[in-house]
Amino acid sequence: MGIIELLQHRRSVRRFEHKPVKKEKIDRILQAALLSPSSKGTRPWEFVLVEDRRKLAELSECKPHGSSFLADAAFGVVVIADTKTATALVEDTSIASLVMQLASEEEGLGSCWIQVRGRGSDKAESAAAHVRQVLSIPDDYEVEAVIAGGYPAEKEGPYDLNQLLWDKVHKDRFGDAYPKV
Repeated sequence: MGIIELLQHRRSVRRFEHKPVKKEKIDRILQAALLSPSSKGTRPWEFVLVEDRRKLAELSECKPHGSSFLADAAFGVVVIADTKTATALVEDTSIASLVMQLASEEEGLGSCWIQVRGRGSDKAESAAAHVRQVLSIPDDYEVEAVIAGGYPAEKEGPYDLNQLLWDKVHKDRFGDAYPKV
């Protein structure tokens, strides 16, 4: 599957089948994350794979809204970065997170990004503090997100390429339209 087709079919999945994912599929998703580019080649990201049902349930409570579905995912990958080596922490972890989502799509799985950094929590001082506590993550690591993954309970159709917002693309200077493809 090419990149346009992957992007066209990738959707945020919040309802998962209760079906385990084979280790080989998860390995390829993590392999893709480890191949992700990073600023100055620092590779500050690290990943915590969570398959334990109790831990997934605990992590699903990291913030008041937008994370409860993690409890029903087959797995979650917590994306963190070493603040001592990161020169572009948000960018590096975001790239790795998106790469994992595209790899999940290629593996026939669904995924959803759960933003953690900068989010509040009912359980701790922040969503990141809650995740840090559940997984024993040291304070010198920033928690960016959790990527929930598994087999989608339902599959939405692909995005319609005729609906792309070409008016958001400018040519040579702002305001000059790029010709629609």
